[in-house]
Amino acid sequence: MLHAVTSTAEKTERTRLSAADWEQGALDLIAAQGVGAVTVESLAKQLGVTKGSFYWHFPTREALLKAAFDRWEKQSSDKFIEEVAPIADPRARLRELFRRTGHEAKSHAIYAALLRTLDHPMVQLVMARVTLQRTGFLIDAYKQIGMTDETATYRARLAYAAYVGFLQLTQRVGLPRLEHDEMEAYVEHVIEALIPA
Repeated sequence: MLHAVTSTAEKTERTRLSAADWEQGALDLIAAQGVGAVTVESLAKQLGVTKGSFYWHFPTREALLKAAFDRWEKQSSDKFIEEVAPIADPRARLRELFRRTGHEAKSHAIYAALLRTLDHPMVQLVMARVTLQRTGFLIDAYKQIGMTDETATYRARLAYAAYVGFLQLTQRVGLPRLEHDEMEAYVEHVIEALIPA
């Protein structure tokens, strides 16, 4: 009789939590505590379920991490770029991209956590893909503005370095976080500095 009760409870957990829930839970934990904090036990506790529920969706922690990284990549790069890509004017496209990027606090925290874990092979792969995709998008926009290939590449690297450096200063070095109005003003300054009139 106890076995039947356990089976029913496990079935309820499996139907209540999807693989996407586990992936998002892993990303939330990465944002808060880093990749090393993601364990089956810590996630089960965070999500309020048993470890058995995890194994219904993923065979290993590494499988979960891969799925979580893929989810973050889709949410923070693919979807993001798809939303601004239709903007015809490259200057307007870049301005919108920079403004939207300035409001992605959770994605920033995940990115900063991944930067601290570049010795992990899966992290290296996802960060390389994301960096190439994002800088490629910037290079294309700068070329459409009229810059040479070389200048567009330099400007794209400068813009991306400004983004990564800002995250490092706020997430790792402890530079005080900007309040909403300060962040808005900072983003407008970045736009003015990095997007030619």
